[in-house]
Order: sequence, then C-alpha cells, then structure tokens
Amino acid sequence: MELATKLLTVKKYLEAEAKSQIRHEYLGGQIFAMVGASKQHNLIALNISSLFRFHLRGNPCQAFMSDMKVRIKTANNKADLFYYPDIVVTCNPEDKEDYFLQYPCLIVEVLSPSTETIDRREKWLN
Repeated sequence: MELATKLLTVKKYLEAEAKSQIRHEYLGGQIFAMVGASKQHNLIALNISSLFRFHLRGNPCQAFMSDMKVRIKTANNKADLFYYPDIVVTCNPEDKEDYFLQYPCLIVEVLSPSTETIDRREKWLN
C-alpha cells in the first residue's frame, strides 16, 4: 500500500511561513523545519554579512542574512525550492518580493557538522 503525501502549493507555503514561528525550507511541495544554529555559526555569519553590508554601501546591491529565502526553480521547471541561506546578495532590480529573492548573485552557507552534507550536495547542485 502506498501512502499519499499531501504537497503544499507555493502560495500556501508562503502564507504559512509568514505566520510561522519556525522557519521551513520548501522542496517541491514538502516542507522541512530549520534547526537553530550555534553561537559560533551565528558569529561567523554575522561577521561575513557585516563585511558585505559595509562593502555594498552606496551600491544597488543588497546583502541579507538568514531570514531571507531564496527561490530556485529546478532545471526542468517542475518544482520550486525555497532555501534560507546564511547570507545572500542580490544586485538584480527584478528582486522585488518582500520575503524571498529569485536572482541572487552570491549565496554563502556557513558549514556545520549537521548541515554540511546538505549544503555541499543538495543546495550546491540546486
């Protein structure tokens, strides 16, 4: 017997995520709760983000930290993915959404033992 998994639409995901106390990544209709990060992880991300913020001042590019989603369409356009990178930079004026970016020019992930495999394989490929 096969169990059916109910997939969430992008619209429903974005609506639910706007109200959620917990961040979730979205992979083609399925959502996955995000775990908290260590102090060291946060300090590294904050230091990198601060450098980008200072470097990009007066520039149309913008740097964001871990609460900004990135929307990715798979190569065959069959699925949408939403990730929360540690740091993301966009310079594209078409990035007008309030809660996610679609045209990042730089994504930074701070590797940790619990996320390294996903960051190096799944996220890198996508």
